[in-house]
Amino acid sequence: MTETAETAPKGDWADRAEQAVLDAAIARAPALGWNARLTRAACEAQGLSLGDQELLLPNGARDLAVLLSRRHDARALKALEATPASTMKIRERIAAAVSARMEAGAEDIEAAKRCAGFLSLPTNVDLGFKLAWETADHLWRWAGDTATDQNHYSKRAILGGILIPALTMRWFDGREAAEAFVARRIDNVMAFEKWKAGKDFDAPVRTITEALGRLRYGAKA
Repeated sequence: MTETAETAPKGDWADRAEQAVLDAAIARAPALGWNARLTRAACEAQGLSLGDQELLLPNGARDLAVLLSRRHDARALKALEATPASTMKIRERIAAAVSARMEAGAEDIEAAKRCAGFLSLPTNVDLGFKLAWETADHLWRWAGDTATDQNHYSKRAILGGILIPALTMRWFDGREAAEAFVARRIDNVMAFEKWKAGKDFDAPVRTITEALGRLRYGAKA
């Protein structure tokens, strides 16, 4: 469930304060941008001292970006609860999941734009990739993915690579352009997966492993 200041657990001061500060930041981001100034203004709006702020948000605007992304993830997953993933083809599941995530963020579009600009700065690109991976993991789990081998990582990396430009397009170019981009990228990925299915990429590794085995243990009788 998406948390706000009103729905965060009553007994957890930190959770309630984080969500209240995030609410204040979303309201002020269009005017202030996503930066240290926003962090301080949002905390001041909730009556938090500098000491409280450092305790609650030690990384400042980066922590606010994490809170915003996770709120949008939770909102998207809540919207997807009514979508029967098990009756859909995998490409339909991913399209629906990405669309839900884009629209979840669009509810705070002006704040999302400022946050996207913040995450595009060289000092914050690492956080942008981390949050995209986290979102991709949530969406794949909703889609029913249970892979634990290298596919677990490749799926999330590929979806993260779709999410970052898709979200940017949604914020700045609108829903139609973003969903058209997502559809094209899914087509590209599905075509690649179909091609890859006919290839044995493990063959070179097996050949090397078998050769090393023969060198160590000798040829089989």
